[in-house]
Amino acid sequence: MKYYCIGIKGTGMSTLAQILHDLGNEVSGYDDAREHKFTEDGLVERNIPIYYDGNHSIDSDTIVTYSVAFSEDHPEIQRVKNLGLKIIKYNEVMGEVINMFKSIGVSGTHGKTTTSSLIRQILEAAGGCNYFIGAGDGYASAANDYFVVESDEFNRHFTAYHPMYSVITNIEAEHLECYKDIDDIRDTFEIFANQTSRLVVANGDNQEVKKINYTTKVLFYGFGFHNDVIIKNVKLLEDGSRFDIFIKDELYGSFEVPLYGKHMVSNVCAAILICRELGIEKEIIHEALLNFKNAKRRFAIEKVRNTIIIDDYAHHPTEIKATLEAARQRFPDKRLIVIFRPNTYSRTKDFKNEFIEVLNIADKAFLTDIKCDREDPKQYPGISSMTIVKGLNDGDIISVDSLSKLQGELDSVICVMGCAYVEDILEGLRKFILEQPVEEE
Repeated sequence: MKYYCIGIKGTGMSTLAQILHDLGNEVSGYDDAREHKFTEDGLVERNIPIYYDGNHSIDSDTIVTYSVAFSEDHPEIQRVKNLGLKIIKYNEVMGEVINMFKSIGVSGTHGKTTTSSLIRQILEAAGGCNYFIGAGDGYASAANDYFVVESDEFNRHFTAYHPMYSVITNIEAEHLECYKDIDDIRDTFEIFANQTSRLVVANGDNQEVKKINYTTKVLFYGFGFHNDVIIKNVKLLEDGSRFDIFIKDELYGSFEVPLYGKHMVSNVCAAILICRELGIEKEIIHEALLNFKNAKRRFAIEKVRNTIIIDDYAHHPTEIKATLEAARQRFPDKRLIVIFRPNTYSRTKDFKNEFIEVLNIADKAFLTDIKCDREDPKQYPGISSMTIVKGLNDGDIISVDSLSKLQGELDSVICVMGCAYVEDILEGLRKFILEQPVEEE
């Protein structure tokens, strides 16, 4: 079959395009963004054509799917409609694909990508699997039995999925441009949970997760003693995290992983329980965790001269807090600086106070201007990055052209965070550091 993916550089759409290609389909796509994005690396490797205008032809038997970041009146969407092409929603295409396999749906407000990546790498160590991970990372082969799919709640996407096994890492207020309130969000997670056919592995420490009325078998995990599976003896060290897992008061195993923060230990536990349920031997799980490599833009550490740069996808206050606490764990003696790029006006408005609180964890916080493709700033009068900066203990606005504001911070840890495009900041930061004179000893 032939597929045309509009918004093909988006994290989810890029991943879907790669999977469709791997399953033997002819795939091409369109995007507005001409600049390089990390999500296009897998597309380039597969020689999937990417178009930036509407001057190319599209065969009449092509199926079109598009990102919700593109409005219905976008010229390219209007063009495919005028051509009379069949259009199927992105999440419905994904649902059709994963139904071909024994699927594991990983959901949650935070932690989906890391937990999906953990399960994927354990299953690969055990023999192989297909995966859809929303970091532009996807692969599929008809020869594999299992399919690990990051199941996104945005716009209720994951209600099109009917996994065999599922994970719920947590539920918090998020995407309030799509949901009325936390009850609406939880109700949608309940739909996803109860479309799971065999087992839901759920974070029993999260109040909203516990409120779900489960009709599918559920296994609760967490640090609290009320859970079915309890995480104990946690040690958060500079080289990673170590912990024990107890099931029904019996030690299942001791594990270590090169990840940072208590939230990561929780994600690892969820992955271990899924793989245990699938019959993966504990020794294989243990070894895979020791050698774990996280997805792109998930606490990616780079050293440029004396500066530690951490590139992370965090964009919600809870995620930012977790990333900063993890940076403190990994580099306890370093000054901590944040460069944060907000990606929507609605989230900036809804979580203003929460952003201020968590960004104040850092010694100094810089914000870029808001970068948003799917919202009209005129609908959010008075909302900008300064809305947050004004409440910070030590905050400022920064851009690629004003990185000199970091002049006195080059012996620090600098966290660059946001789900929008940040490569320009990272490239500019590397260049700025290397341009500074080297002090003679």
